[in-house]
Amino acid sequence: MTLRAFHRLVVAAAAGLTLIAGAAPAMSGETVAVTNRVIYPGEAIPADALREVILRDGKVPPSAVAMSINDIEGKIARRTLLPGRYIAMAAVRDAWLVEQGASVQMVFISGPLTISAAAVTLQPGSAGDLVKVRNIDSGKIISGTVMADGTIRVSDL
Repeated sequence: MTLRAFHRLVVAAAAGLTLIAGAAPAMSGETVAVTNRVIYPGEAIPADALREVILRDGKVPPSAVAMSINDIEGKIARRTLLPGRYIAMAAVRDAWLVEQGASVQMVFISGPLTISAAAVTLQPGSAGDLVKVRNIDSGKIISGTVMADGTIRVSDL
C-alpha cells in the first residue's frame, strides 16, 4: 500500500468516526407530542395514539405545537395528523359542547332580569364559541356564546 493510499484510508476512517460520533446527539430535555398512527379529521385523539419525544440538543420546535400529551388528549383533529410529526395546535380543536340541530336553552341576562327560551343550534360549538341559534317560538335567528353548561348566552333578543 502506498503512502498516498494509506493517507486516504486514514482520512476516510476519521470522517466516518466523526459521522458516528455526531449520530448520537446530546439530549436537550425538551419534549414534543407526536402521534403513533394516522389520525383523521373529525377523530377524537386518544392518549394511546400519542407519545412524547425528546428533541436533540439545539433543536427548537416550531411555535404553537403540542408540547405534551395533555395538551391534545381528547381534542378533535381538524386535519390528518401523520405519525411522528409535530402536532400544530391549529390542527386540533376542542370537542363540540353543542352539536348542530341540538335543542338548547338560550339565556339573556341583564342585571336582575333573566330571560330564557328554547332554541335549536344552527352550528356546532365548544365553550366560548359564538354560534347561531333559532328561537323555537319566534323563528328568529340569534347569535350567542356557548357556555360551559351547554346553554347559549345571548346579548340581545
